[in-house]
Amino acid sequence: MKFSVESVVIERLAPLLDGGRYPIKRIIGEDLEVEADVFKDGHDVVAAALLWRKEGSKNWHETPMQPLVNDRWAATCSFYDEATYEYTIQAWPDFFASWREEFVKKFKAGLENLWSEMLEGAALVEKAASLSGESDDKVQLLTLGQKMRAASPEEVFAMATSAELNGLMTAWPDKSLASTFPVYGRVRVQREKAAFAAWYEFFPRSAEGKPDSGSRFRDCLPRIDDAKRMGFDVIYFPPIHPIGETNRKGRNNSTTCEPGEPGVPYAIGSKHGGHKAVEPALGTLADFDWLVKEIQKRDMEIALDFAINCSPDHPYVAEHPDWFFKRPDGSIKYAENPPKKYEDVYPLNFHNPDWKALWQEMTDIILFWSKRGVRIFRVDNPHTKPVAFWEFLISEVHKKYPDVIFLSEAFTRPKMMRVLAKAGFTQSYTYFTWRNSKQELAEYFTELTETEMADYFQANLWPNTPDILPLFLQQGGRPAFLIRSTLAATLSPVWGMYSGFELCENAAVPGKEEYIDSEKYQFKGRDWDAPVNIKAHITALNRIRHENRALHEYRNLRFHRADNEHILFYSKVTKAADNILLIVVNLDPFHKHGAHVHVPLELCGLTASEMFQAHDLLSGERYLWHGPLNYVELDPHLRPAQILRIRRWAGKESDFDYFH
Repeated sequence: MKFSVESVVIERLAPLLDGGRYPIKRIIGEDLEVEADVFKDGHDVVAAALLWRKEGSKNWHETPMQPLVNDRWAATCSFYDEATYEYTIQAWPDFFASWREEFVKKFKAGLENLWSEMLEGAALVEKAASLSGESDDKVQLLTLGQKMRAASPEEVFAMATSAELNGLMTAWPDKSLASTFPVYGRVRVQREKAAFAAWYEFFPRSAEGKPDSGSRFRDCLPRIDDAKRMGFDVIYFPPIHPIGETNRKGRNNSTTCEPGEPGVPYAIGSKHGGHKAVEPALGTLADFDWLVKEIQKRDMEIALDFAINCSPDHPYVAEHPDWFFKRPDGSIKYAENPPKKYEDVYPLNFHNPDWKALWQEMTDIILFWSKRGVRIFRVDNPHTKPVAFWEFLISEVHKKYPDVIFLSEAFTRPKMMRVLAKAGFTQSYTYFTWRNSKQELAEYFTELTETEMADYFQANLWPNTPDILPLFLQQGGRPAFLIRSTLAATLSPVWGMYSGFELCENAAVPGKEEYIDSEKYQFKGRDWDAPVNIKAHITALNRIRHENRALHEYRNLRFHRADNEHILFYSKVTKAADNILLIVVNLDPFHKHGAHVHVPLELCGLTASEMFQAHDLLSGERYLWHGPLNYVELDPHLRPAQILRIRRWAGKESDFDYFH
């Protein structure tokens, strides 16, 4: 064992994800609050600082830490670049503060002979002068040290307690016995859209809603403009690559494909190319580039699906047959998820002898599309590939394009979902799709937002996907769509929906959570303005999200008591409490329910006797409330939810002020 002169103990640095193995996540401009236990033997005063720097930099930024209680210390820093940073704690005995504390006690006690103590103080000041190098402070410190040697106890007391001397001594501490926490924490800093965005997914071949023929890239603008009007800012496309011909699937996943049927976009690769090409039926790469620019002109972004699937016709099959799994007879094995079979897809073997070339090629695919202006990727089934592969790919991509966002579509075991987020995925799908009851929702989202998960796992909430039509939507009719969209848009700053949700599409394969006549297998006919649509509700949700900063934050979700098991009651409040939202949702799509809700007055900055207004941002209605117990009634067919912004009453009912 090696020993050193370090005298301060530093323990329990937080946040520290898996002992520093993985970085936590923050957004540009967002604070990182760091805490640690800091203490030492004896009665010396201790000083501590939070150190942080961009990975690869030699120089640390530093900010003083402040004591909390029971030897717990804290400090806050912010980041303004998309990069990975590292941080740690340094602590040291504060010799001057310890001397000052002792001298002040003795002076106030009336002790007469303080000559030795005064000389000790002068020596500490002169030591600080030597540490200040050639700075402007050096002369001032030397002068103060000389004065202290010749001063009276009263004069030394005045100097020791002066802001001038204490500021100088804080600036030039003696760190000869400093301790540094041996493990660096890391934080991945990303742009705002990593933490606040609304996604809209549609198949470009179904953009026009024609039942018997497909649309092209240049036909997509009306669908994109409609999504823009609803308030979405990310347009997400399933795979746009050439679709294989061999074993092509037909309508409703039939193994027989009739002439003219388009095939499954996830069976990637044909004579027209693989993952770096586009399906000719959609247009050309030039058409795609045009569409990317049109989307950007609308202050939106495009997200592409990164599906690591290969059809039997993919160029990799001929060029790199060893990249695939083989059967005993030497033939390539197609994908299976019993009882499902995917005869039109060959999975890649990430542990084949040529794995390095495969990993690099997959990385090059992302770099290829990033160069064309795509900086968001939804990754299909990442849990079926090695975690180490994703660490490699994401880190390599971020070296060149630090603004790239990765969404993990891993509906799998909790620990695998969590480790993928740790390994670098910016956002993650969740179990929200199947959490319907009050208890399920409160327990799950408390785990997501109030535990260590909140430091690395950013939930992207989807009430439906092309693969999943939950029973709640199948059975609950239009009210179910209103309820689930409200929950998705307010429980997390990032949410998305698959097209058709706004039309309340809920026709399912009998006994399954799958769409019948799914557009994964066929062209989809739609009337985008069908009377049953809930576009106005979705537009209102996204407008409210943009106008209320409390909905931009992730870790501020809190659940509160409502005296009815069908009423979910929660809040979103900014740190400064200048934007306070109380949200109530009827979770029953069939029946009206009322409840007394227990308003968290302290969180709202209210007293028990104070009147306040609850302004429903969805309906525009305003209610005058008083005290902690207030009543709500929600009809799922007319008003399944309320998003209430709290306003303080200034004396008369017409005179309210927003909290600020």
